[in-house]
Amino acid sequence: MKRIASACRNLNRFSRTFSTTRMSNSPYDAKIKSVEALDQGKWIQTRKINWIDPAGKERVWEMAVRTTRTETTGLDAVSIFALLKKKGQPSDLVLVKQFRPPCEKVVIEMPAGLIDPNESVESTAERELIEETGYHGKTRSSSHDSITLFSDPGLTNANMALVTVDVDMEDPRNQNPQAQTEDGEFIDVFTLPIDNLLRGLEEVCQKEGCVVDARLYHFAAGLDVAKRAFQ
Repeated sequence: MKRIASACRNLNRFSRTFSTTRMSNSPYDAKIKSVEALDQGKWIQTRKINWIDPAGKERVWEMAVRTTRTETTGLDAVSIFALLKKKGQPSDLVLVKQFRPPCEKVVIEMPAGLIDPNESVESTAERELIEETGYHGKTRSSSHDSITLFSDPGLTNANMALVTVDVDMEDPRNQNPQAQTEDGEFIDVFTLPIDNLLRGLEEVCQKEGCVVDARLYHFAAGLDVAKRAFQ
């Protein structure tokens, strides 16, 4: 026990020293000098960022930007955490599978969609859920009042809100849901039990050769870690 206590004290001293050393080059000291447009597409623009790192060195970064962000919310999109609610039964999570050309794979994701001009986060979530899956749900009050989420901060400033939507399976509209996808959207809808999400995702991938969106997999892995922590 004495050896363990001594090791903990040494670790605490190391942590304090490390933090003090890092403060001289705090990430908050970085500055953007200028941003230049490189190429313009229909949905995406590429840009060059001239910036100064925390040590004062000038650097260049390349990024992609969505051209569809609205001023109403300052967000690009919503990702929808849609829970199928059945009385006396554990909830299922609504998921979608679609081919993503940049990945050259079918990807398992949560339903998601871009926010239209003058549209709220809540209405976007409920609309996109109907369009992609056919399910009618109700956004939980203030479910989007969390921090803004960035999808791939090393590549793009694209951001989103995560919105929880409850889908009442006693609602007649949810007995035989019919997706209302747009032209060019080819989406398979399926569900997995939330209490065994990680294993379910891995089994689908092994069986079908598809891949999982990182955010969904991180969520599933987090649930699994939390479950094991209390066993």
